[in-house]
Amino acid sequence: MPNKKDLPENFDSLEELWSFWDTHSSADYEEFMEPVEFEIALSSSKIYCAIAKNLLLELRTQARRQGISTETLINLWLQEKVAMRGFQFEQVAV
Repeated sequence: MPNKKDLPENFDSLEELWSFWDTHSSADYEEFMEPVEFEIALSSSKIYCAIAKNLLLELRTQARRQGISTETLINLWLQEKVAMRGFQFEQVAV
């Protein structure tokens, strides 16, 4: 069982931190952990829509060709279409 001396106070880099936790289990250090309280505000600005399977397959192919996610491609195309129709909307990061 590790002792507190085995747990570094600080790490010089993220790589050093990752390397340490790649080879150690936090379960071995539970006795040194302190309870914390926090709040998480879960909210989403996403709405999910059904897409025909054959259309989705083509969208995925197009997205891969462009090196972006399918969701990003769909949002970009929809933003372009809405803009072409002259509607004003707040663009959000996708």
